[in-house]
Amino acid sequence: MHRTRGKVFGVVVALAAAGLLAACGNNDSTATSTPTLAPTTSKTSAAPTTTAGGDTPTDQASPQPSSDATTPERPAPVPSQFLTTPSGTPPLTDRDKTFLDELKKQGITPAASDIALTAGNLVCQGKSQGATDDQILTYVTAIAGSDPSFDQSKMSVEQAGKIYVDVATKSYCNK
Repeated sequence: MHRTRGKVFGVVVALAAAGLLAACGNNDSTATSTPTLAPTTSKTSAAPTTTAGGDTPTDQASPQPSSDATTPERPAPVPSQFLTTPSGTPPLTDRDKTFLDELKKQGITPAASDIALTAGNLVCQGKSQGATDDQILTYVTAIAGSDPSFDQSKMSVEQAGKIYVDVATKSYCNK
């Protein structure tokens, strides 16, 4: 009796899980940067209706491109409460201040000094460990682009990454 109940319970749980998983989506596993509009028909069939010739779908809606299709998505800015440095962080060294001043001269003013210092330290570490310039630039560009104060209208994120690498190499590493 106990074995039968266990089997029935297991089958019920498996069916419930399968039903929940099947209801989770429409099997669209690709993401696009331009949203598409769903057809506005009230038909419930999954297959499109065809004409007598059999080739042409008659109820498919053509996707409408959004007006901002060329504008890349940007993450929301970091709330200011997270930008303040904790009171337990060490004060900036002269080396740190020089690096930040050189970045400002090149047109980069980070939202928080730790963002720039992280990028600078990454450049120095990468160079000391023999990483290629392309590898270092990839990571530093990601850091530069994630800075909430970064303004893509002033310069490209690739240019900002290159400035970080150049300034760190000249005024931060081995100083």
